[in-house]
Amino acid sequence: MSVNSNPYAPSPNDVLSNVGNFQLIESTLREGEQFANAFFSTEKKIEIAKALDDFGVDYIELTSPVASEQSRKDCEAICKLGLKAKILTHIRCHMDDARVAVETGVDGVDVVIGTSKFLREYSHGKDMNYIAKSAVEVIEFVKSKGLEIRFSSEDSFRSDIVDLLNIYKTVDKIGVNRVGIADTVGCANPRQVYELVRTLKSVVSCDIECHFHDDTGCAIGNSYSALEAGARLIDVSVLGIGERNGITSLGGLMARMIVSAPDYVKSKYKLHKLRDIENLVADAVHVNLPFNNPITGFCAFTHKAGIHAKAILANPSTYEILNPEDFGMKRYIHFANRLTGWNAIKSRVEQLNLNLSDDQVKEVTSKIKQIGDVRQLSIEDVDTIIKNFHSEL
Repeated sequence: MSVNSNPYAPSPNDVLSNVGNFQLIESTLREGEQFANAFFSTEKKIEIAKALDDFGVDYIELTSPVASEQSRKDCEAICKLGLKAKILTHIRCHMDDARVAVETGVDGVDVVIGTSKFLREYSHGKDMNYIAKSAVEVIEFVKSKGLEIRFSSEDSFRSDIVDLLNIYKTVDKIGVNRVGIADTVGCANPRQVYELVRTLKSVVSCDIECHFHDDTGCAIGNSYSALEAGARLIDVSVLGIGERNGITSLGGLMARMIVSAPDYVKSKYKLHKLRDIENLVADAVHVNLPFNNPITGFCAFTHKAGIHAKAILANPSTYEILNPEDFGMKRYIHFANRLTGWNAIKSRVEQLNLNLSDDQVKEVTSKIKQIGDVRQLSIEDVDTIIKNFHSEL
């Protein structure tokens, strides 16, 4: 029986949404290290960790200390920074990994093992009985050290639903802080996410954490759907960097959540720090911010069409669901083009401290549009046209 056909799902009324009470597990220094271009020096990891902590993330997840000797040293170094965010490390469901992890100084350990038939056959080669036995052993060991513990299935949405619920109920009974759902290959859609999370919510008492890859473009939507269904924690990374084309992006989720829970988001996170954090990570992994990046893309708050510009100038909420000022950004009316309207040109005339009547503004707008039909315009081009028109009056 697959997750797609789910007989266990309760009615939506049985589940309370955590949309206004979510937490972030920021994984740039774990999942993000798996991005193709990523190589973070110790100094850069510390810089990123401090920036994320200042932003207000709840948890910072680090690469497993058994991945390499330097990974262990970096983990120990970040644990000694005294950050407000809790520090986690991410390990395989194996006692050898757990013994190393608990000695690094982390606040918690995130344990993961594949549960789909693909990973059980082609990755670790273990059956569900072995997985359950190993999970119990590792969880009890980590708990004995007084640390937080999360158990997550890997490739959850291609796993058998009965297997999933059995393993989650097993680890819940021995007292994990949270269980994790991982869309490891990015195959899930929001409906499937909602059904699985609300089903899991009906059989465990602990918190639910979700990790969504973006292979099919659903990571942010899936994250929101998970919170609606009762999940509490979402894994994110700066710019969404991670294995393949990454996971839920920090900025993208902030854009979604500020619409749904504005007071909570504004009170908890320093949103004006987002652009600096994204530039920091983008420089570190040698990429540019995408032009359509939520919030910080260069045209995120740019308005070009004439009817848009007119309405925006009168009331920004007509064509903006996000307020750029919440993120330390500004809107821009793109007036140097053939789609411009006379209201946008009037605004530019006022910025240039020139006096033109509405009819005169409409006349000069017509000239700008005529030239814009022939070639691309720059701001300097438009300013010159306006000034020349004004001087000829």
